Amino acid sequence: MTNRSQFLLNFVFAALLLSAASPALSQVPQAARKGAGSSLVVGAGFADYDTNWSGRLGGPTAWADWNFRRGPSLLHGLGIEAEGRDLNYARTGGVPNLRMDTGEGGLIYTLRQNHRLHPYGKFLLGLGSIDFTIRGYPNYKHDTRTVYAPGGGVEFRALGNIWVRGDYEYQFWPDLVHSHALNPQGFTIGLSYHF
Repeated sequence: MTNRSQFLLNFVFAALLLSAASPALSQVPQAARKGAGSSLVVGAGFADYDTNWSGRLGGPTAWADWNFRRGPSLLHGLGIEAEGRDLNYARTGGVPNLRMDTGEGGLIYTLRQNHRLHPYGKFLLGLGSIDFTIRGYPNYKHDTRTVYAPGGGVEFRALGNIWVRGDYEYQFWPDLVHSHALNPQGFTIGLSYHF
């Protein structure tokens, strides 16, 4: 099995695990509160990242958030997020095959005091897959690492259940290429739908 196949298999397994947990969270009906907001948010957008390797890369990003609406009011902004990103386009660096794919999941906390503007912070953990070229190492062209990613951003209501999202993420790829850490960072702009 190739590294890319293993990465995709792990990502699908993690997504299935998260989706299996969702029904357990939704077995208690949500309290009827005006302005309570939605529990499920899905979205997609375009990311532009400084690779910390060779220039910039861009590509599609998709996410899904599940927000907890029960319990103490302080926890109403707490949720879980699953996110996938394929940085393989808009290449500006000198490595022609540079590609970075990530599949992450973790916690997100959203401030919902304003019904039109929702700032948030998040911390995600997942897998990163990278393709590259290094002079002097013709057989070392791919690697997979655990990725840690703090980030944050803001969503604002555009129309009805459709929100515009601006997201920033700073990633940690430890022990890559002879114990060198890689720290890609970038922005994603996209649309979310709040169910």
